Amino acid sequence: MKQLFLTFSIIFSLILASCETKTSSEGNIETKADSIPPDHTQVAKQDTQGIMSKGSLTLIPLAGSPEFSDAALELNSPEENAKVKSGDVTFSYEVKNYQLKNQTPTGSCNQCNNSKDGQHIHLILNNEPYIAIYEPTHKQNLKDGHYVALSFLSRSYHESIKSFQAFDLRQFTVGKGEPKKIDLKKPLLFYSRPKGEYTGEFSKRILLDFYLINTELSTEGNKVRATINGTEFILPKWQPYIIEGLPMGETTIKIELIDAEGKLVDSPFNSVERKITLKQEAAS
Repeated sequence: MKQLFLTFSIIFSLILASCETKTSSEGNIETKADSIPPDHTQVAKQDTQGIMSKGSLTLIPLAGSPEFSDAALELNSPEENAKVKSGDVTFSYEVKNYQLKNQTPTGSCNQCNNSKDGQHIHLILNNEPYIAIYEPTHKQNLKDGHYVALSFLSRSYHESIKSFQAFDLRQFTVGKGEPKKIDLKKPLLFYSRPKGEYTGEFSKRILLDFYLINTELSTEGNKVRATINGTEFILPKWQPYIIEGLPMGETTIKIELIDAEGKLVDSPFNSVERKITLKQEAAS
């Protein structure tokens, strides 16, 4: 019986050994470790809570923020397809069930970069870096041209409120700009955060947030591809993330709306790339 068991053990060991190696077309022995692809092609490791890790970077889904489910935003002017004078353009908002300039309870966004001026509106023109607005009426100097304007309510630490009534999207023309008819019914992706410089403790946890219109994300459908310093993460859910593990200095972040096959979705402003800077604590 022992001999039979020993024979079986030897055969089983040989089978395992054959599974651990494979022969390449050149006749060389390639181990499983040798066949691991480079970091930029690896799929990020993901745990049951949706935390994704790849190389030195970790993306953590941000949860626990106040929802403000009944908050509403409406832009009264400029009107849709309006033609306005160049120079100072007045943006007039109506805000309901939401207090601009209040500080938002941070929830799980501890050590996130927070605006000392409180809750506000993000105004994004042609998917350029947003303008923070803290009053219902705001004047913005604009050059002649055609503009697609996305406005949405933001918590004080810059996380967007992702509900139908909390945003406004429209287009208009300034001065001698040529009016265009950009299809705003297409799936749209807008970049929001991160932005600018992060210093000291605020450089450890960086908020990644974007805004979607006319599309949903899923594992089988459209997704957002976030490329951070060359490392790709595929995001199948519309939610904010905390980035940990970024190095000091300049970081490049690109976001793209992709389809189920990984191809860019035909959409205005897709894709967008930004740079941010992380610094040590400023000298006193």
